[in-house]
Amino acid sequence: MKGARSKTEPGEKGALPSFELLLLPHLNAAYNLARWLTRNDHDAEDVVQEAYLRAFKSFDGFLGGNGRAWLLTIVRNTCYTWLQQNRPNRLDTVFDEELHNPECEAPSPETVLLRRANSELVKKAVEELALEFREVVILRELEGLSYKEIAAVAHIPIGTVMSRLARARNQLQQRLANGTNEEHRYEADFKPVHSG
Repeated sequence: MKGARSKTEPGEKGALPSFELLLLPHLNAAYNLARWLTRNDHDAEDVVQEAYLRAFKSFDGFLGGNGRAWLLTIVRNTCYTWLQQNRPNRLDTVFDEELHNPECEAPSPETVLLRRANSELVKKAVEELALEFREVVILRELEGLSYKEIAAVAHIPIGTVMSRLARARNQLQQRLANGTNEEHRYEADFKPVHSG
């Protein structure tokens, strides 16, 4: 049969299996990006659901290539639309890394406190970054996208990706250094003084 195409090729009416195979494995990456951009668990879930609906509706237009980058582009655009519509009314919830990433072995209370303090310091530093810097850091450091993929997702030149990453990393270093210095200052203020 000349010209016969598989039912699972993009552009066919039976594209559901290809959609599932191509995009569902990237659900965690989609949620991760949405979570960091919206700064809220429930909002991220809503954004990801909307992004997957948009991806499904436009899947016939997918020409192949990197499905993950294509999906993350849709998630990013959906996040920006959501942020424009909901930023003034948004309520932030705290994201507890310990609850969302439980370990098999129960750590000691001291270890949990140290991890939580370090995690909170890093999370706070990332969340304080401007949105354009936060998104490139998340796409590069947490999602492992290449500069070229980030450029495609964010619709910016590769040079801008590198520049934003460099600036974001510098800001993170400064914020983390300042946070560590403040933490040590706080500890010094409350250390018991031994008289001898």
